[in-house]
Amino acid sequence: MKCIRCGSDTYPDTTTEAIDSGSGLLVIRNIPCRKCDECDEILYSGDVTLKLDDITQTVKHLAQDITIIDYAKTA
Repeated sequence: MKCIRCGSDTYPDTTTEAIDSGSGLLVIRNIPCRKCDECDEILYSGDVTLKLDDITQTVKHLAQDITIIDYAKTA
């Protein structure tokens, strides 16, 4: 798969995202992604994007300050 930003090759990896959920900070670790060799752009598949949205919406109603979730354990 090629990077959408610079066109270089990407490789499979995992990443961590910090998201302001409105009611606190949500940290999601071990998110499967593809990373660019050249510009470090991070690309998610459609399935991962939908799961991240689902996690964010669920936590938005439950979280208070800081919530840390391991993506691999929710998938």
